[in-house]
Amino acid sequence: MLYIPGQKALSAFRTEKLQTKIQAAGLSCVLKETQYEYFLETSGDLTNEIQAQLKALLNAGDAANPRLTKFELFVVPRLGTLSPWRSKATEIANICGLIGVQHLERGIRYAFSVEGDAAVSRADQETLAALLFDPMTESVLTERSAAQQLFERIPPQPGKAIALLETGVGAIERANVDLGLALAEDEIAYLKAAFENLARNPTDVELMMFAQANSEHCRHKIFKADWTLEGEARAHSLMDMIQNTYDKSAGRGVLSAYSDNASVIEGSVSDRFYPDPETDVFGYCTEQTPILMKVETHNHPTAIAPFPGAATGAGGEIRDEGAVGRGSKPKAGLIGFTVSNLRIPNAPAPWETDFGLPARIASPLSIMLEGPIGGAAFNNEFGRPNLAGYFRSFEMTLAGERWGYHKP
Repeated sequence: MLYIPGQKALSAFRTEKLQTKIQAAGLSCVLKETQYEYFLETSGDLTNEIQAQLKALLNAGDAANPRLTKFELFVVPRLGTLSPWRSKATEIANICGLIGVQHLERGIRYAFSVEGDAAVSRADQETLAALLFDPMTESVLTERSAAQQLFERIPPQPGKAIALLETGVGAIERANVDLGLALAEDEIAYLKAAFENLARNPTDVELMMFAQANSEHCRHKIFKADWTLEGEARAHSLMDMIQNTYDKSAGRGVLSAYSDNASVIEGSVSDRFYPDPETDVFGYCTEQTPILMKVETHNHPTAIAPFPGAATGAGGEIRDEGAVGRGSKPKAGLIGFTVSNLRIPNAPAPWETDFGLPARIASPLSIMLEGPIGGAAFNNEFGRPNLAGYFRSFEMTLAGERWGYHKP
């Protein structure tokens, strides 16, 4: 593994903001420096010319001065994963002809001094690390050399049989916890009956595939479910109610809805400017121009990791639009967020009682600080503007139960 120092990672404003959080946590550490660090896996020694080109491409900086700091922490993409930055950077390096660069990854070095040159306990280091990284997408290292783990490859493992037939439904329940499948009781019962009918045990691979393919994020089971309220079966599902406006309109002005990757409505006659497919000469063509509309729900990924969750939500929307009919061209987007009470530090509102939050998801404030930037970033990188959106927060107590939008 090779290491190349980069430029400053955080602006003065963000450095000061982070230092304020450190002080609020009761730590005596002082943030002295933040710096991007680049880690490379190569197929062999790089020539001096390629190293110079690589440093120019990365806008490399000066190596850290260890005398200025007491200790360092390194925040890198979560070990065992491939970050989007890594995929893009490695491809760019290959396109630029930087022979020998197999993988290129980026992390941030946080350098601290300590008042009175005191030792920093492990507990304080863990408290400090929690302020620096997103545990869903990042890892914290205490030594630069540990970044070698970014490039470790674990050999593929064979599938494991889940001993359902031998030990009963408890085997699936244990796998549900161990593998983080988030299966509901009715899904576990379904799997038990299905594999008992097949007279064989399921594998961990099959359970994982079922959990993903049958998740609410992929199937909208709640929206398509039959509902019984107060003992009375309801005639329409939530999805039926959503589609009711289209049914009532008798399709007027709608060319396609609920059948393709996005809906299409009638547009107007307009002049389109594009090249003739036979002559390659640009010119205007007067033609009917339908309008496409698409909504992408990405509330679960955004609750887990706000920036990438919102970013990939915009990406999924753009992807689906491009797949409609013979293809379409995205023009503009919007993004909306509905979250629980923000509970802004040092600015509490009278109605914002803290009822707790599941540890596995981000706070409403984090979602609103990071999610909109993630959605806008993907749009900008793709070259399509994100023009508008909405944001609201809501919680209430009803009949002794607390309702809100922990999942945005």
